Amino acid sequence: MMPAILGRKVGMTSLFDGQGRQVPVTVVEAGPCQVLQVKTVETDGYNAVQLGFDEKPPRAVTQPLAGHFKKAGGTARRFIREYRTDEVSKYQPGALVTVADFEGVGLVDVIGVTKGRGFAGVVKRHHFAGQPASHGTERKHRSSGGIGEGAGIPGRAVRLGKRMAGHMGNQRQTVERLKLFKVDAKANLLVIHGSVPGPNGAYVFVRNARKVGPGKPKS
Repeated sequence: MMPAILGRKVGMTSLFDGQGRQVPVTVVEAGPCQVLQVKTVETDGYNAVQLGFDEKPPRAVTQPLAGHFKKAGGTARRFIREYRTDEVSKYQPGALVTVADFEGVGLVDVIGVTKGRGFAGVVKRHHFAGQPASHGTERKHRSSGGIGEGAGIPGRAVRLGKRMAGHMGNQRQTVERLKLFKVDAKANLLVIHGSVPGPNGAYVFVRNARKVGPGKPKS
């Protein structure tokens, strides 16, 4: 079975491994998650399991979602995600998924939304060097400079995908093959070696690593 679970990033700290080395870890409050729907090829065209995390009051739920939760025999949830698996027969609507499923798992993938940085210029967003600090440059040191192709190329003033100033961060990101340092089933915690996307308190999706080939795990 390929375990997966939803959770909330608590924050980072450091622990000591079996060799006495201090390692940075991220604590994730994972589950318990409720199975809201089991999708199969016959009914939906593909196999998947839909999970819900973090209860919310029924008054904050729309009628369609309220019916969806009621059909699953569960309560309203704030964070809902699904993941594809061929072992859907092992899940039933209303069942709970806990961190105990990750016992013995070595590597995990963590999916989250990165921190939003607002509007950023090319120096911060794309690590441009900026303009020279001498030879007449005045109050333009962090600007992008010319963005066109130059003379003699009509119709190609600015190419699609040109790196320019704009919204930075707040994007979905997957960090692959992080080492699962510890599983605390009593406190519903996953301790992951390394950093995961998003600020403290952000929702994350943790699954068993899909790429398990040779190579050093990310940390």
